[in-house]
Amino acid sequence: MSLHKISHSFLSLLILLSSVIIRTSAQNSAQDYVNAHNTAHNTPRGQLRMGSVVWDTTLANYAQNYANQRTGDCILTHSNGPYGENLAKGSSSTFTGVSAVNIWVPEEKYYSYSSNSCIRGNQCLHYTQVVWHDSPRVGCARVRCNNGWYYVVCSYDAPGNWVGEWPY
Repeated sequence: MSLHKISHSFLSLLILLSSVIIRTSAQNSAQDYVNAHNTAHNTPRGQLRMGSVVWDTTLANYAQNYANQRTGDCILTHSNGPYGENLAKGSSSTFTGVSAVNIWVPEEKYYSYSSNSCIRGNQCLHYTQVVWHDSPRVGCARVRCNNGWYYVVCSYDAPGNWVGEWPY
């Protein structure tokens, strides 16, 4: 095999690896999380008169620390900390932070604004936390668990889902 063929093969391998690395880090940046939250409800949060969320590094650090604690078991157990919190996990490396937000937001169909409750026993509290009017700050993290799954935590300040209060 000639040196030219070896270097061409090596270069091709490097390009392939770099595209995999770029693809797996995509949709996990602070801006990706913020964008996913701000387009919740298929409209910008501003159109619902609640304003856009902004990234908060204190919340992101809190979320990262908690996510790191879950790498051994990947169990969807809340931290019971001072912030609002949404959790999600997925088995594929393509399960990103944006994937997690895209799991929470469709719960909108189970939320009844008139009764301010989840309908027919369905889950909707992830959605209401995403769009909670008094939660303008978010910080999120994603880790790979020991079992190969991916775990996403988003922390919100101030926390939402207060009994008797509407999200917007």
